[in-house]
Amino acid sequence: MGRFRVWSARLAGCGVALAMALTPVVTNPAVVRGFDPTKAPEIQDRLFSGFASFELSSAQDSSSGSGVAGYTPRGSQDCGGNLGNNVRVNQGCMNISDSDVQGRAQAQNETSIAINPNDSNQLIASQNDYRRGDGNCYSGFSTDNGRTWNDSTVPMSFTRGRVPGVVSFGASREYWQAGGDTSVAWDTKGNAYLSCQVFNRGPGTTPSADVSSAFLLFRSQNHGASWNFPGRYIRVSADVTNGGTQPFLDKQLLTVDNNAGSPFQDRVYVTWTEFAADGTAYIYEANSADYGENFSAPHLVSGNAAALCGNTYGIPTPQGNCNENQFSQPFTGPDGNLYVVWDNYNNVVNGGDNRNQMLLAKSIDGGNTFSLPIKVSDFYDLPDCATYQGGQDPGRACVPEKGTTQSSVFRATNYPSGAVDPTNPSRIVVTFGSYINRHSNEANGCVPTGFSPTSGQNLFTGVKTAGACNNDILISVSADGGATFTGTATDPRTLATATPDASQATTDQWWQWIAFTKNGKLATSYYDRQYGTDETTGWSDLSLSGTGDLVNFAVNRVTSSSMPPPTQFSGTFFGDYTGLAADNNAHPFWMDTRNPDLFTCGTPPSLCTASTNQGGQTLVANDQDVYTANQSVPSR
Repeated sequence: MGRFRVWSARLAGCGVALAMALTPVVTNPAVVRGFDPTKAPEIQDRLFSGFASFELSSAQDSSSGSGVAGYTPRGSQDCGGNLGNNVRVNQGCMNISDSDVQGRAQAQNETSIAINPNDSNQLIASQNDYRRGDGNCYSGFSTDNGRTWNDSTVPMSFTRGRVPGVVSFGASREYWQAGGDTSVAWDTKGNAYLSCQVFNRGPGTTPSADVSSAFLLFRSQNHGASWNFPGRYIRVSADVTNGGTQPFLDKQLLTVDNNAGSPFQDRVYVTWTEFAADGTAYIYEANSADYGENFSAPHLVSGNAAALCGNTYGIPTPQGNCNENQFSQPFTGPDGNLYVVWDNYNNVVNGGDNRNQMLLAKSIDGGNTFSLPIKVSDFYDLPDCATYQGGQDPGRACVPEKGTTQSSVFRATNYPSGAVDPTNPSRIVVTFGSYINRHSNEANGCVPTGFSPTSGQNLFTGVKTAGACNNDILISVSADGGATFTGTATDPRTLATATPDASQATTDQWWQWIAFTKNGKLATSYYDRQYGTDETTGWSDLSLSGTGDLVNFAVNRVTSSSMPPPTQFSGTFFGDYTGLAADNNAHPFWMDTRNPDLFTCGTPPSLCTASTNQGGQTLVANDQDVYTANQSVPSR
């Protein structure tokens, strides 16, 4: 049971009733529950993305009465703007929220960015956005290489309720309460694309029984300034009566084959995880060959690999024994090959070892069929947050700071990011985080010690000890078109790292993304605690690593000053990933907490900031804005 997350512990801490596909339990004739937590497969709870589990929580808005409870007003400030050469992408002031729903009118997180291959001055970006009070898919566009940005609105409020051969909700419209998990891409014709997860919350949060979820695709023909309405369905899970039989769709990411001359040029690909009633979590893919107007039926990506997936948790294996997966990312090469990389949790572990594995599958026929999964590398996930940071967010991993404070409590997971060298289609690169790596000092106490009996998350000695554990960004390379990788048979303790600086050897780096420049230089952006007192305070920065030979990396600091730990959503949700795009230069795109959050205070009412005590530190309650920078890629 050590590897499983216990549903009851999570429910006690978060009040979650996910409307996923399990037999409903009626405890009150007027209240329908989406599943019975005593019968749920606990491994699924570990794999839900931070966005999905946080957004579907029925207790996320904890009313504390009137006033700014927990916050001490400090004086009035404006909304913030550019910070040095860090450019704010979301424009204008956000709305002002009451303290008991802090963040729900101001936050942006989970970033994606892409460059028009025909015009490097044109960029699009997207993020989860809360300016309307709930999670929404929003975007921005730049026509001057990222120097200035404008907002654009994604029309995600409703879609057609009846689409022949696709779905019928029993009415002409299906309205969506929330959305997120955005990603963006361009094709070779100058069309921009945005994918959006949408869902309804169901009983507990709303009076409606509808717990449907779907993935939508939006297309822009004016460089991201506006989007088609309504969006096109990529995949739909219709459950308007909370029947408890439909899967929950999670963590979709998008790519477009914008390689000129590719046999599948301009094909749109999306991959995702389906959390099903039988307890499985398989990765699927769908594609569009007509510029996003229609999508294929889902194709299984994560199927069967007996030598890799020997632990199936006693859960059925209808689509193969690699049945517990998450965080998939599709990417293409100049030759038209499609690659999908993801986290898998079916590997067998022994003793206190708590590693998992990154897997990859390849399609050479435009996403219609896939190879069997192969191992990219093993990795060690981030540590259980409740064990090392207190009980702020039971059942989640995070990035604990060293020392006695417990301010860094936002949900975090190590995931893969892949790319193909544009100068050599046989060279595939995947980066990912690992808490055990060549810099982890096991002699100083950083040793894997199994899994939390109450959450299933990883345990280690030395988590809060300076110079012991740290999270690194590792790199695994294939020179044969994805058939083998340098990490396939290499322990993460000896695998190459994209974070080579001496000060990074004892500090944490996480949430990376990669992209190649046109001339084949690899850029990797990530959060970084090597600067100042970040590692002991839980503050953070963003860095950019670069290499021309995939061996020797140079590192530049991107942020102009350090960012405090997030305080919105009680500090527990900061997003699940960040974005990066590259052409001649790199454009990292991240969540930033340096601007203050705003509240209403005083009589007559006025705007003010506030301070709060979080994990032993007094912090100014901060906003979550999204920033980018135009950076040359460093190299040695």
